[in-house]
Amino acid sequence: MDILCHALESYTARPYTSYERKRPEERVPYCGSNPVADMWSERALQLLSRSFRAAVRDGDDNEARARMALAATFAGLGFGNAGVHIPHANAYPIAGRVRDFRPEGYPGDEPMVPHGMAVALTAPEAFRFTFEAQPERHVRAAELLDPSAARPDDLAEFLPGVLARLMRGRRDAPTASAAFGYTEADVPALAEGTMRQQRLLATAPRPVDEDDAAGILRRSIALW
Repeated sequence: MDILCHALESYTARPYTSYERKRPEERVPYCGSNPVADMWSERALQLLSRSFRAAVRDGDDNEARARMALAATFAGLGFGNAGVHIPHANAYPIAGRVRDFRPEGYPGDEPMVPHGMAVALTAPEAFRFTFEAQPERHVRAAELLDPSAARPDDLAEFLPGVLARLMRGRRDAPTASAAFGYTEADVPALAEGTMRQQRLLATAPRPVDEDDAAGILRRSIALW
């Protein structure tokens, strides 16, 4: 899920042309979506569409796992200069404030939320929020991730719907922040933690304030 969100967030990041032009020595690593990063992100999404379910379903499927490793590399090349945004910004407080959750298959001596779970948890709602900034990008990402998916009447639901179907196919999919022990009472503290991630939020295609972050987190209390 982290690979997937790397590709989706960099592909939907604020365009590099929207930033004030800087001299090379002033440029930061996250410069927004751009043609080079787009190429890597699109290729990663194409690989994910063919291999994600197969690799999760059968850990001995070496071909699927090899394609996932390649997708990880391509998505890394994409987000390494375009950047990530809201789902990753939310992931830090989700992981950092966990109290009791101990995921299956991990050491049980400390509570933790694995990074991929923390990122994926708010991704559907985050992409509903960002849709209006770049509708065509969100539609294209959904089509790359699931070429067989029918376009819904409300295109804002296209990418969140594709994501939800992909997540539902995983046994360990995060279905709600409640699964990690969070309730609505935790939303203000989580949103405060999100707002501290300005390095990431600066790459979001829409401005994000604390109320926006709280809304995304609150609507992710239960994904389905």
